[in-house]
Amino acid sequence: MALGERVFDAALAALEPIERMPSMGSPRLGQLCDVPGLRSWRVTEFPMQWLYFEAADHLDVVRLLGDREDMLAILKNDD
Repeated sequence: MALGERVFDAALAALEPIERMPSMGSPRLGQLCDVPGLRSWRVTEFPMQWLYFEAADHLDVVRLLGDREDMLAILKNDD
């Protein structure tokens, strides 16, 4: 399997546990950026994290960021 396919599959698979139990994600990044309710969840085997908000009946996925990106700067400047 090509690397791109492995990344894609891992990213999608990482959403499954938080779809079942959204509060599993860490609120730390949201707290650091003063974004109430923002949670993050790591992608297994790859240096990436999903950023999302928990809603009553679904997840609002904001974005997928790589660990080497300056997440604090991106989130503080994101409209």
